[in-house]
Amino acid sequence: MNVMQIKERGLEFEQLGMLPQDVLDYIYEQQLFKLFTSRELGGKDLDLVEGVKVFQQMSALDGNFGWLITIGTGGNAFIPTFSQEICEKIYSPKEAVIAGSGYPTGIAVKTAGGYYVTGQWKYCSGSNYASTFTMNCLIEEDGIKTEKIISCSVNPQDVEILNDWSAMGLKATASHTIRVNNVWVPQEATFQLGTIRNDYGNSVHSFPFITFAEASFLGVCLGITENFLEEAFALMKQRNDDISRTERIGALQFLWMQQQKRFKQCEEQFFATLSVYWQKHQIGDELTEEELSQFTQMTKDIAAACLEIANNLIRSLGMDAITETSTINRIWRNLYTAAQHGFLTP
Repeated sequence: MNVMQIKERGLEFEQLGMLPQDVLDYIYEQQLFKLFTSRELGGKDLDLVEGVKVFQQMSALDGNFGWLITIGTGGNAFIPTFSQEICEKIYSPKEAVIAGSGYPTGIAVKTAGGYYVTGQWKYCSGSNYASTFTMNCLIEEDGIKTEKIISCSVNPQDVEILNDWSAMGLKATASHTIRVNNVWVPQEATFQLGTIRNDYGNSVHSFPFITFAEASFLGVCLGITENFLEEAFALMKQRNDDISRTERIGALQFLWMQQQKRFKQCEEQFFATLSVYWQKHQIGDELTEEELSQFTQMTKDIAAACLEIANNLIRSLGMDAITETSTINRIWRNLYTAAQHGFLTP
């Protein structure tokens, strides 16, 4: 498969509600769920800036495709937290990919050697092909629910998928609710971010997780916005041969150029800042709370700018803008859905 074919299949993905098997096979072949996985585990072992640029590039082809690659790669963050044996079991397979949720909406009853886990978790993107599910739970000890949180990994055969993802965009991400009922999770299959239990980790895995997630999701939004601008330009070119609209087309082209300029400014600001933070991290300088807070605000501001860029153009793009099966409408809906993630909303 040629990666550019992905761009032409967006409507197919949306109508199917998931990525087709041949597209998943392409992702496995290209190791796109393993961008931050060590080569010993079959990954690409990219640095953070390289990986986020891939998220943007893939999202510029199709929002669903880019989102799922970003979410799947996000599961690489847990690599150092497992014992070597469990880590190799989870991450070594060619088709290894994690789906799950960070919200502690389950209960883990502590017993000798592990936990019995019950609960359900929303918005588990990639649930239809996950090789491992992860979820956070509140610990119950001696019949008393505590505020302590444990992260658990569970095999797919122990997970029920509730096909309830019905958002207006990113319809092919299969971001369904998952449910488990009294599933036994041994202690070695639990994990904690920040705990290192093997030698497969790299600098990406020790980068502040929230900042990592903010950068990842903004990379998706930048890619979808890039795709939106490209499609908007293509629609304008289609209208250029209508002489009666010359004045209006000229105004629209000027508007497009303004939005393209703003997009490039946002993109440059983001990657310049991310590169500085990444370089500091690599030489061992700890990022301050103020720096992390500034990064959070920047990602929220740029996500809002991406929505404004699209909205500034959408009203001028005719009936394509409101036709659900049109490319521009699908991209617009995907952008709004991606930017609604809790890490990017005000």
